[in-house]
Amino acid sequence: MEPFIRNDQYNFIKYQTQVLINGHASVNDTGVLNALKSLSAEKVLGLFEELSEEQRQLLSPVSDIKERDQADAFLAQIKEYVIPFASLTEQSIKKLFPKAKKLKIPALEDIDFREISYLGWDDKGTNRKYMISLLDGKLTGIYGTFKPLGKKGICAICNKFEETGMFLTETKGTQLGTYTKKGNYICQDSQKCNENLNSLEKLHDFIGRLKG
Repeated sequence: MEPFIRNDQYNFIKYQTQVLINGHASVNDTGVLNALKSLSAEKVLGLFEELSEEQRQLLSPVSDIKERDQADAFLAQIKEYVIPFASLTEQSIKKLFPKAKKLKIPALEDIDFREISYLGWDDKGTNRKYMISLLDGKLTGIYGTFKPLGKKGICAICNKFEETGMFLTETKGTQLGTYTKKGNYICQDSQKCNENLNSLEKLHDFIGRLKG
């Protein structure tokens, strides 16, 4: 069976396993637990427009999860079917940022591409943050300045309460010599942001707005 689960979908499923664990730890009512199990299975299967019988059988045991060890075993099993993020090389990354001089490339061999919905990294020397994502099926790169906020806030990409900072891009304006700045508050730690992502909607909105 080919990989068919995106990273954000895997994160959503992981969250649902925690909901079930919490439910079994705090609720004794069988009717309530059955409703919770049914709802979790419905949400997980509903992530996918179409599922083969084999894929459905892989995901269906989610409703049986009661404890952490069961969740860990289930998640380890389905992780084999997570689609890795697009294959990247040093050369392909440089092509996405033709105007970035002295571009610092992250250590690609240290990244588990099944655990990211976008690749983000910092260049501390220039206070820049770089991001590569898929938009409309194509790899796209953006970069801008990043200034840590120094406190927690809501990230515009993962929508979670994390250590954030202001990410700002600068593009040429319509008039000669003018520049337009666009940005928002996003997670300081891109890996943590990827772990939090359980939908691609806000990521695509964020990238689309800055590219547009």
